[in-house]
Amino acid sequence: MLIDWGSAHSLVRAILLTSTRAIPNAPVDILSDYDVILVVQDIQPFVLDRTWLNDFGEILVVYWDPIHSNTTFGIDQCGNVTQYASGLKIDFTLWPVELFQQIVAAPVLDAELDAGYRVLLDKDRLTDAMPAPTYTAYTPKPPSSEAYLSIINDFLSSAPYVAKCLWRDDLFPARWCLEADMRHPFLRQMLEWRIQIEHGWSIPIGNLGKGLKKHLAPELWAEVEQTFTGADIADNWAALINMMALFRRVAREVGDHFGYVYPEELHQRVCAYVQEIQRLERPQAKPLRQQQP
Repeated sequence: MLIDWGSAHSLVRAILLTSTRAIPNAPVDILSDYDVILVVQDIQPFVLDRTWLNDFGEILVVYWDPIHSNTTFGIDQCGNVTQYASGLKIDFTLWPVELFQQIVAAPVLDAELDAGYRVLLDKDRLTDAMPAPTYTAYTPKPPSSEAYLSIINDFLSSAPYVAKCLWRDDLFPARWCLEADMRHPFLRQMLEWRIQIEHGWSIPIGNLGKGLKKHLAPELWAEVEQTFTGADIADNWAALINMMALFRRVAREVGDHFGYVYPEELHQRVCAYVQEIQRLERPQAKPLRQQQP
C-alpha cells in the first residue's frame, strides 16, 4: 500500500521503513506499527492538507509534531503518529529532499537509519550512497564510573520527596516522582545495564523498557513487579522501599562487574531518612468550618 501510494504521489520521492519492521528477526506481532520516512519535495503540502492520511484507512486518532528544525542540519521536518480504526498504526516522518541528502552525505549514518532501514521506494536514486545499517544504533554502551555513580545519586535524590508526598497523602506528585524520576530514568537504566552484561552489550532494548521482562531472569522480574502498585498509600510505601532495595541489588551487581563501588553509606542514610518520615505521626485533618447561613 505504501509503495503504490508513494509511486502515484508526485511530491513523494522516496519511502523508507525503519524500526522493528526493518530489523531482521525483530519480534513483530499484529499490533506492531510501521515507522515510515517520507522523503518529499516539500513538507508544507502534507501539513496544510492532511487528508492524505485517509488514503490508508479510517482514522481513529492522530498526533502531529509541530514543524521543527532538524537538530543537526537546521532544516524543517515534522511527523505524525496515526492510529487507524482497522488496527493499523503508522508513524510518519516527513523529511524534505534537501534534508535527506544531507543526512545521507553525513559521515555517520543517522541513528534511526543505522538501527535498521529498508528502502521501499526511491524514484531519484537518493539512497544509492547510503551505507548499510549496523543495527547497533540504540545498543547501550558500558557506563563510566562517573555515569554509574551519577545515576545512583540521582535515583536516591528523589526518594525523600516521594516519602514526603506519601506522608502528606499526596498521591499525584508521589507517583510522578516514583515513576518519572526514579523508575524510568534510573532503575530502568540499571536493569538495562544488567541485561547487557549478560549479553555482551549486543541487545538493543526497546523504548520505555519494552522487552525488559523477556530479558530479565524470572526471579528478578518478580522483584520488579513488587515495585508497581495501585492507589493505596501503604502499598506505595511498600513500592518505594522495594524499589530502593531492588535498585541497590542490581546496581551492586553492575558495579561489581566493572569494579565500581556502590555508595553504601549514602544508600543507608537515604533509607533511614525515608523510614523516619514513614514513622512520623500524621497530623489529624481539621474539619472544614461550616459556612454561616
